[in-house]
Amino acid sequence: MANMVELKNIHKSFGDNHILKGVDMSIKKGEVVVILGPSGSGKTTLLRTINFLDAADEGSVSVHDFTVDCKKHSKSQVIELRRKTAMVFQNYNLFQNKTILENVMEGLVTVKKFKKSDAEKVSREILAKVGLAERCDFYPSQLSGGQQQRAGIARALILDPDVILFDEPTSALDPELVGEVLNTIKAVAQTGITMIVVTHEIAFAKEVASRVVFMEGGVVVEEGKPEEILVAPKEPRTQQFLRRITNPNAAEEATA
Repeated sequence: MANMVELKNIHKSFGDNHILKGVDMSIKKGEVVVILGPSGSGKTTLLRTINFLDAADEGSVSVHDFTVDCKKHSKSQVIELRRKTAMVFQNYNLFQNKTILENVMEGLVTVKKFKKSDAEKVSREILAKVGLAERCDFYPSQLSGGQQQRAGIARALILDPDVILFDEPTSALDPELVGEVLNTIKAVAQTGITMIVVTHEIAFAKEVASRVVFMEGGVVVEEGKPEEILVAPKEPRTQQFLRRITNPNAAEEATA
């Protein structure tokens, strides 16, 4: 199966802080890759380099056989790459002055040049798929965090991207709202679209991921199938991280 995403030698620094240190990653068409790691490990930065929200300092990004050099690239190349990807942000990133329907339509009208009537029809269909058919005319402030995030997922889906990037999509949610968003992401995964998900939701990763990548210190420490990485990781750092995530009180009890 062909690679849908290919990252080669990705380096990224912010000032003196070297965040990504030569990351290589290949993701096949239809794979759901979950990236785990502690805060500051470079997970979100790596995600943002894929669609040049943060251009890497070195390396190359390929999506569906379209390759962009991170050092030497044109604005038109970046626009073309972004057309192949869509991103779901942890803080929803919705326009507060537009209804949910208008938020979802925006990309079709401005990027794909749909007529408004056509854009509205398709947008209502997508919103129904994520359980928001009755909320189309609501503004973001009138919705729960879970509903806003589902609207963000609808906005990503509407552009029919080759790859959807999820940046900790449940981290801003109240615990009781996490399940509804994860169920929506699971449903999206079942359509066969390629997905890269940065998350701490281990149970979700076990159930949905084709592959799990563990990062720390700007490098990939370990990667493999969920049952390998989440159940029997080889690297001591991966083992320690998973212990802390699955049993956050263990470290406190050990020192008590």
